Amino acid sequence: MKITRDLGTSHAWTLHEGVAGEGRRVFVKRGADFTAEAAGLRWLAEPEAVAVPEVVEADHDTLVLEWIETTQATADAAERFGRELAALHAAGAEAFGAPWPGSIAELPMDNGPAADWPSFYTSQRVLPFVRRARDAGRLSAADVDLVEEACDRVEEVSGPAETPARIHGDLWNGNLLWSAPPDAEGAGPGRVALVDPAAHGGHRETDLAMLALFGAPHLAVILGAYREVAPPADGWRERVPLHQLHPLAVHVCLYGDAYRGSLLTAASEVLAM
Repeated sequence: MKITRDLGTSHAWTLHEGVAGEGRRVFVKRGADFTAEAAGLRWLAEPEAVAVPEVVEADHDTLVLEWIETTQATADAAERFGRELAALHAAGAEAFGAPWPGSIAELPMDNGPAADWPSFYTSQRVLPFVRRARDAGRLSAADVDLVEEACDRVEEVSGPAETPARIHGDLWNGNLLWSAPPDAEGAGPGRVALVDPAAHGGHRETDLAMLALFGAPHLAVILGAYREVAPPADGWRERVPLHQLHPLAVHVCLYGDAYRGSLLTAASEVLAM
């Protein structure tokens, strides 16, 4: 494989364009252990529900992926993605968690299997990052107390119990690649390819809440198409702050005070449910 262009950095790794065997164009990440990301991509690809770049090579220092040619987001592609996301979630998982060590950005994440979502979410997704942020001086003891109080209410406010869904786990707009239509004439809708997953068996509303957190293009179209295929349980919009506790805690760990207020607001909204 030959690197043809440097694309900058992201978190602890470098990004590149390259050429693999037989002139195949590839995307390359270097500088971290990418085995968990590769496992997540392959797992998301298994049900053939959504577009996921093929993992060409993966090891403890390098990840090589099929190159995805991107284009502008369109409503047609958003509608297709909403339906495909519902199908991905419906493919399910054996348990809450995953059979590989988890990570999100450069932070480790516990993927050990759990019997129910509320305990999995609080003990393996929210509280570890809140306490990590406290230990780094990014949250006060009072901040942590507030989020812990919100976590005490998760079982009560999380809605009807659901079986584990096959979720991306970090489904913000930056991890959606809006790809070109499938033929040279540009006929038919493009697709959304999913990258950089923190994939695991989780609650499907987590992916929906993450799409809303930073504003995906054509979000209303995505959610409308999703709901036609697999309507979430009543009250799902009110539960969005609950499902945003985890990504906001991660962002406090990574970026500090810029996300502290949003995390505490989400926790307060959970307590007000």
